[in-house]
Amino acid sequence: MDQIGLFLIVATAIVIVFDFTNGFHDASNMIASVIASHAMTPLQAILVIGTFTFLGPMLGGTAVANTIGKFVTLDDLPNNLSLSLVICGLLAATVWNLFTWYRGLPSSSSHALVGGLVGAVVVSAGPEHVLWGFSQLAQGQITGVTKVLLALFISPLAGFWIGFLLQRITLYLLRAASPLINRELRGAQWFTTAGLAFSHGANDAQKSMGVLTLCLLMSGEITEFVVPFWVILVCAISITLGTLLGGWRIVRTLAFSIYKIRPLHAFNSQASSAGVIFLASMIGAPVSTTHVVSSSIMGIGAAERAKAVRWTKAKEIGITWLITIPGAGIVSIISYGVLSLTKLALI
Repeated sequence: MDQIGLFLIVATAIVIVFDFTNGFHDASNMIASVIASHAMTPLQAILVIGTFTFLGPMLGGTAVANTIGKFVTLDDLPNNLSLSLVICGLLAATVWNLFTWYRGLPSSSSHALVGGLVGAVVVSAGPEHVLWGFSQLAQGQITGVTKVLLALFISPLAGFWIGFLLQRITLYLLRAASPLINRELRGAQWFTTAGLAFSHGANDAQKSMGVLTLCLLMSGEITEFVVPFWVILVCAISITLGTLLGGWRIVRTLAFSIYKIRPLHAFNSQASSAGVIFLASMIGAPVSTTHVVSSSIMGIGAAERAKAVRWTKAKEIGITWLITIPGAGIVSIISYGVLSLTKLALI
């Protein structure tokens, strides 16, 4: 087997592992409110979320994959070098996912992937190999890293304010309702949880699909950036398997450390998060399920009783968000340095 074939196999394996950790990491975002509001048992929640997470990438198109696969331009580099850079970026994102899972911090897999890819590419190939999108933005076009960062910045704000408004509206509409309404709200969460899981699969699995398709293009296995069906299937299976194993350390953070969640809060959080993430998937904007869900819980808490929101925990999560891109970038640069020293990459 030649070096390019070996690099492609390694890259594919790491994409699968990253996708698995993404599902493992983000399962908690979808499970937390369901568990906290007693709408489902953990087994029921895992099965519903696993099923619809799988359906998301199978039916959700490839708009996000196209965005992720095209914000670095490596076609003018030697194939072995370009593949080694992607491998370093994927390794960094995977390591960051595992680190934040171990610490129980709901960080962003999207941020980690962007930081990992950009870090290795900038240091080794130069910043001109990253499609930053700044000049295009001045012309009214949103593309490249600019599109990714705008999506990651705007989506949690949207989650917060949509959750805030939805909570205020439902509190008003249900002001005369009896406590029995909680039973109806728990039942409705079967639908909102399924919607959130579908939108999560449709957005997050596409990030891995985009990177794997980029690897196939750089290795010469395909001649244009079109996501093959087998890539969709592999990524759907990987993220679903990760989701089925949960991520219970982060469940505790989201379910109990931000705001005391009751059935109405859970329903509104799931509905607002699902709407934001699904819309982002349709326009090809990669967003963080973690950001959106966490922010929606904060918005819902602020709409009802702002003083009861544990803003200290929110600050801790916010700091994690801010350091993820540079942190993953540093890990990626270190990975590239190690790879270069072992002379696996022909620099």
